[in-house]
Amino acid sequence: MNADTADRIRRVAHELGYRTSPIGRGLPDGRTALLAIIVADLTNPFFFEIIRSAEKTAIDSGYTLLVVDAHESSGAERRALERTLPLVEGVVLATSRLSDAAIRAVAKQRPTVVMNRVVADVPSVVTDNAQGMRRAVEHLAGLGHSRLTYLAGPEASWADGMRWRAFREATQELGLRARRLGPFAPTLAGGLSAAQALTTHTATATVAYNDLVAIGTMRGLTRLGVEVPRDLSVVGFDNIFGSDFCTPPLTTVASPLRHFGTFAVQRLLNQLRAPSAGLSAAASSGLSAPALLPAKLVERGSTARHG
Repeated sequence: MNADTADRIRRVAHELGYRTSPIGRGLPDGRTALLAIIVADLTNPFFFEIIRSAEKTAIDSGYTLLVVDAHESSGAERRALERTLPLVEGVVLATSRLSDAAIRAVAKQRPTVVMNRVVADVPSVVTDNAQGMRRAVEHLAGLGHSRLTYLAGPEASWADGMRWRAFREATQELGLRARRLGPFAPTLAGGLSAAQALTTHTATATVAYNDLVAIGTMRGLTRLGVEVPRDLSVVGFDNIFGSDFCTPPLTTVASPLRHFGTFAVQRLLNQLRAPSAGLSAAASSGLSAPALLPAKLVERGSTARHG
């Protein structure tokens, strides 16, 4: 193509308002300046601050962040990844419901960071579940509660397994009686189901898998004539937006949600800057060690002294 022809093409393109696609330009060498975060449930307030901080960190580094909702479904998550991976340079899996093997397969295709879960050889960012649960159980024990129930979340949730284990160990060490109910959906509706199940138990306090389950439980108990915290103390997990809006305000284990998104994208960028991005690069460079973020108890009105 000679210079005159190229110039005419550019003039016509300009008149038509045509713009070249940065994705199209980037695909041959893998550079698209796009990252993705796959979240389990976009309507869950747990993800609000995570997404905002992840997006800011990506933008500050010259990237655009795509947000994809997996609707609490491993199948939907898998299909979303099939469509998304060819377009992006890296992906954050936020509370993924995929198997460890499936996550490692994703990490072999694109730099990957897992949030709220640990997968061998894949970089991750997690809350100190053991520390947070210990604080919750100690708080309830200090209020005179000796019969505690844990309201479990999804069976496929790594965090649920860690929280139940920490709950069981803490109650055993403190000489308390512990039960587990569930699994329940990690939603308000799941909490309503949990409230009904609680009425058949003799617990004086409960710790829920997350704040939505805890808030739903309090609503359900109120409908059943059970008063919180007079009749039953309730503790949530995560300190989501709105956990202090309910009645009574929810005592909860606070996860550093804003730092979650920042740390996850920073770890992703560290992989992209490695000499050879991918699973082997992350493992060999030490990037795959989990980043453990602290948890703390926030005391509000949903817990009170027993007896």
